[in-house]
Amino acid sequence: MATYIGLIGGGNISETHARAARAIPGVEIAAIYGTNTEKVARLCSEYGGKPYAVFDQFLAHRPMDLVAIGSPSGLHAAQGIAAAQHELHVLTEKPIDITTERADALIAAADKAEVKLGVFFQDRCKPDILRVKKAVDSGVLGRPILADARVKWYRPPEYYAKSRWRGTWALDGGGALINQAVHTVDLMLWMFGDVISVQAKSKALLHSIEAEDTLVALLEFASGALGVLQATTSAYPGYPRQLELTGSEGTLIIAQDRLLAADLRNPPEDLQIGGKADQNPSASSPVVSDVRGHQAVLEDFLQAIEKNTTPRCDGREGRRSLALVETIYEACRTGERVRCPAA
Repeated sequence: MATYIGLIGGGNISETHARAARAIPGVEIAAIYGTNTEKVARLCSEYGGKPYAVFDQFLAHRPMDLVAIGSPSGLHAAQGIAAAQHELHVLTEKPIDITTERADALIAAADKAEVKLGVFFQDRCKPDILRVKKAVDSGVLGRPILADARVKWYRPPEYYAKSRWRGTWALDGGGALINQAVHTVDLMLWMFGDVISVQAKSKALLHSIEAEDTLVALLEFASGALGVLQATTSAYPGYPRQLELTGSEGTLIIAQDRLLAADLRNPPEDLQIGGKADQNPSASSPVVSDVRGHQAVLEDFLQAIEKNTTPRCDGREGRRSLALVETIYEACRTGERVRCPAA
């Protein structure tokens, strides 16, 4: 029996969703909604589905079981709430939206409609990152000491100039932090637990945008560990993302989603280094050529629907990174150390 998915958005990420969906046996693209009729028509021609330019008409299309939201970040919650009210399961791109208030409204709407809600944080499905998560949870790192994350990417001026929403507060919710580095924020929280306070500084140093293209944050985790986060789209030509996790028993290093080093006093036998790196040129391009991560998220979400379980990254998990992003931006605005609100 086929599962029918509707796509919201006509940009690069919706094409990623289309390719991921078509790679899964039994999944059909039912409909695609977007404001750019030319782009939507091309996606429908290439991947299937009926094109829609009117959102309510799209939501009424049947058969359709779920939607994948790939619109600008500031539209995610409103579109997701409308889909939930039409009894459609909702899988949205990161971030879940641009404020926790909107995220909470979407979570509540999904709960009320009894539909599944998930967020595309595909790093949680990648083999080496899963191995690192297992190792951290098992205690082989010992007492957490330091998380060092570097997202030193590059986006050319036209990346922002040719977009009506990127780098704006109203639709992007910020800049390099909430758009590019939010995946890394999610991983830091997933690996090391909650953050209790933040100090941060941000600037637009290269691009002519409302929000930041360069940000540095100092984090204090509930465990007592410290964290450093660098997030930028100004670092020409762009460098692979790196996350180093240090504990009392050693250090684990992830580079471009590959376990680069496991320098531990007592390394577990199943912690293999040298897995396959992510093939996406994320450091220098927004185009997702390797859709395996998105496919894995979609497969997990479909399984959650079928078996009535919780998706690997559901709405509440997706909210955590947004809450920390909000606090980091508050610290940037005030110039003060800001305590994170209780979840």
